[in-house]
Amino acid sequence: MNTTNRPVRTRFAPSPTGFLHLGGARTALFAWAFARHAGGTFILRVEDTDLVRSTPEAVQGILDGMAWLGLNADEGPFYQMQRMNRYSAVVQDMLTAGTAYLCFSSPEEVEAMRDAARARGAKPRYDGTWRPEVGKTLPAIPVDRQPVVRFKGPLEGVTAWHDIVKGPISFANEELDDLIIARPDGTPTYNFCVVVDDLDMGISHVLRGDDHVNNTPRQINILKALGASLPEYGHVPMILGPDGEKLSKRHGAVSVMEYDTQGYLPEAMINYLARLGWSHGDDEIFDRETFIKWFDAEHLSGSPSQWDPKKLNWVNNHYIKQANNQSLASLIKPRVLALGGIPDQVDLSAAIGLLKDRCDTLVQLADAAMLFCGEPATPDPALVAQHMTAPAMVALSDLTNQLASVIWSQEVISQTIKAVLSKHKLKMPQLAIPIRLAVAGTTQTPAIDAVLSIMGSKLALTRLLQHTT
Repeated sequence: MNTTNRPVRTRFAPSPTGFLHLGGARTALFAWAFARHAGGTFILRVEDTDLVRSTPEAVQGILDGMAWLGLNADEGPFYQMQRMNRYSAVVQDMLTAGTAYLCFSSPEEVEAMRDAARARGAKPRYDGTWRPEVGKTLPAIPVDRQPVVRFKGPLEGVTAWHDIVKGPISFANEELDDLIIARPDGTPTYNFCVVVDDLDMGISHVLRGDDHVNNTPRQINILKALGASLPEYGHVPMILGPDGEKLSKRHGAVSVMEYDTQGYLPEAMINYLARLGWSHGDDEIFDRETFIKWFDAEHLSGSPSQWDPKKLNWVNNHYIKQANNQSLASLIKPRVLALGGIPDQVDLSAAIGLLKDRCDTLVQLADAAMLFCGEPATPDPALVAQHMTAPAMVALSDLTNQLASVIWSQEVISQTIKAVLSKHKLKMPQLAIPIRLAVAGTTQTPAIDAVLSIMGSKLALTRLLQHTT
């Protein structure tokens, strides 16, 4: 993995023009795991130079998402807007060295150059009007026009690298524009800032989405012009929605933090995201420590991955079932309160233990916990008429009276129910369903003796008496 013999230093460098989305979270996860596996350093860098679209809320959303997933950075967060003096100094050094030059062509003139190239069937690009060359006479500098600064890129040959994910990639230099590295007001451009940051931060490996492939030859050429060692690059294919199209808002949650709201555990998200574009044999379930131990870039897939909400639910259900009941109760309690429930009226961790196997998300678990923490639903009159027959009500009344004087435990409750069934010559459903309708307002609950035991004698008897007196 580390063929450069340099200390492994990776980075995640989101632009705060939106919240941390699933693709960004997966990129961060892979860069984090790469560094952790190699005993290296993981850096968080916020590329906030887009002043029009970058917002403090988006920055906080990125930080919150990283914290929720537990992708803690060893260095950073660093902010590009706090490094403007450094970028300006490098631009000046490049102008002095002749690896960059002032360009006074207007945007309209550049567009005309591109139109002319299209008309010739050539690739639309800046034609090098202001590019200094030996023996070349440059045009007269226009009055009252601020120049941009362009990188003086190579005109011949190819820029190539062996991509960690995609294998050999090359671009003909003649197809690459002389990239603008500073705007008329002096602010640096994205590709230039990335290069300076990667140089200054000693980045050894760049793992990012394959939408950046076209940026890589430009960044490599600038790094070469600065005399810098090149990082290794790996470009991970995008995540597709269940319909095979690019993942977007129509496929569900966009921000990673929305999955927290929807009741997914961060451990499950880490596990699921790891399997979107990486594999370790047929292993589907693994904790974060195992993932770090197993992770290698050689098993990153070069094909797009497909988002599968059902698979995510399956993974989340696994982690819910494996989670400590007390820990789950602490996560569920605020959700129950938000639903108007009273979580302290029962042993919530015991209730969680009974309910969690049936739930794919914490939202479902909180809804299920309202059986114990909220008011029972009003039974459907048709169900009452069907199941709360005269014989059943006699038995239910008898059961209520007997339960009022027993030691309250699941075992004793079970024995009492069986004794009442035998006494009244009824089958279990003939009594269990009326009990469920009385205490829960529904015909479907977990084992009724367990429900009554967790509900507690006071609450259970109060609900039973409402239907038997």
